[in-house]
Amino acid sequence: MTFEVRHAAFGAITAILLFGTIHSVMHETYLDTSNPHLTHLPHHLQETHYFANKANILNIYFIKRAWGWTSAAFLALWLTSPAHKQTVNRVVKWGVETGIWLIFTNWFFGPALLERLIAASGGVCTVHLPSGVAFSVPNDYCLTRTAISPETHPFLFAAPLWVPDGLLPVMPRLRKGHDVSGHVFLLTMSVLFLVDQLRVSLRARALSPAQACAIVFNVVLVAIWLFAIYTTSVYFHSPFEKFTGYLLGVAGYTVTLLF
Repeated sequence: MTFEVRHAAFGAITAILLFGTIHSVMHETYLDTSNPHLTHLPHHLQETHYFANKANILNIYFIKRAWGWTSAAFLALWLTSPAHKQTVNRVVKWGVETGIWLIFTNWFFGPALLERLIAASGGVCTVHLPSGVAFSVPNDYCLTRTAISPETHPFLFAAPLWVPDGLLPVMPRLRKGHDVSGHVFLLTMSVLFLVDQLRVSLRARALSPAQACAIVFNVVLVAIWLFAIYTTSVYFHSPFEKFTGYLLGVAGYTVTLLF
């Protein structure tokens, strides 16, 4: 039972991502987020495909807060478990996964690892102005997440570009390098982690009402994450970027097996 549940989750993620990616290639539905000429533009299908719009509810309220939701689901499961199942080992696994999330997406002795990967693979720090003009600046501005404007960094705007008066600070972004799908990475790791935790709770002979609610919460969240993997695979990132995100997500979860 232990391995069947985790294998089923792994198989579901793989099948969903593979199907969505094949569909995106066959029907040209994905947006190459590494292309500096495309990434700042609205998705070409956002008027007809709701989930192609980055402002959709799933992206704003769930995916952008994915690890917060995953952590809340885990804590609900752990806190409602019987005392003998509230083990330190489970908390350590969550701590390790949280550390992996931070290292890859937020900070690793400076820029996050995913940002370092983009820069190392040829990424260029690019500024997009409201006029549609784009130009490059030193990568340090992207790696330090520094907003720039004609007032704060006039030497960067010395070129004869049309810059509107009162331009608000603009946040440059790394483009052209290999932009690993952070969504696929995090969602893959979240699903595998939550399913691993669910298997512990589902082995109980009797469930308290609180634990039953926590299990339902986790199952619903896993379903949402699987659907989010599908929408990401259909509408965003190149196939290889989604594949590397998937590999990193699996690798991130695999680390917890050491415990």
